[in-house]
Amino acid sequence: MIRAFGSGAAALALLASLVSAEAAGEATYRAELKGSNEVPANTSTGSGEVTATYDPASRQLTWKGSYSGLTGPATAAHFHGPAEPGKNAGVLVPAPAPASPFSGSATLDEAKAADLAAGKLYFNVHTAANPGGEIRGQVVPAK
Repeated sequence: MIRAFGSGAAALALLASLVSAEAAGEATYRAELKGSNEVPANTSTGSGEVTATYDPASRQLTWKGSYSGLTGPATAAHFHGPAEPGKNAGVLVPAPAPASPFSGSATLDEAKAADLAAGKLYFNVHTAANPGGEIRGQVVPAK
């Protein structure tokens, strides 16, 4: 009986440590890209999505995304910040002018990682017809 209790306690301790490690581990984020999210908003029928994972141990941000329906080829794409929704900010993390689908990664410093965690980054895709950005989405925790 004592042996079974000891094994159960060990299993609970292992489970608790795994849950704790997961909580302290990677975070996943998402951005829904559309013209109405741009500032100022535009009437683009383009849309897209970016998913990103941040590993605090390595400070590595890794992303992938896709888009369709733009007015022309993408000329640039970036993570911008710090900015609340509805505000503009400078480029924090450049992404190569992507063909869809696209992916990339970058190492974030402490300030950029804090802005990411606070929901103060957005991603946008630029085109020749919309040089300020054709589609944009705030980077928020994935649900």
